[in-house]
Amino acid sequence: MAKYAATIKGDFRRFQSYLEHEILSGSMSASLEDKYETKLNGVRCCVQVYERYSYMGGNRLSLNVTILEFDGTIHLVAVASGGSQAVFFKINTFGEEAFLDKLKEAVEGFRS
Repeated sequence: MAKYAATIKGDFRRFQSYLEHEILSGSMSASLEDKYETKLNGVRCCVQVYERYSYMGGNRLSLNVTILEFDGTIHLVAVASGGSQAVFFKINTFGEEAFLDKLKEAVEGFRS
C-alpha cells in the first residue's frame, strides 16, 4: 500500500475536475469507479475511487482519493492498493507507486 498527502490552496471544484482529468488521461485503462461528495459545517469533502490495470503486476489497482476543503485550503489524502499476486504478503508495489506518482505529478502541476 502506498499513500500520499498534500495541502494546497485553490478552488475545490477546479481542483477536483483537474485531478480527475489528469488521473484518467494518465493511463489508458484508468477509470473513475465511484465518487461521493458532501458538505458539513462549511467543510467540503469528496471521496473518489479510481482503478487501472497494472501491466507489470498483471492485475488491477485502486487509488482512493479524499479531498477536504475549508476556506480555500485543500487537503488531499490518497491511498493506492493492489498490484501484488501473492497470497500472504506483497511481492511488489511497483504498480501502486506508479499510480500514486501520477497523482503526485497532478497535484504539483496544479500547485504551480
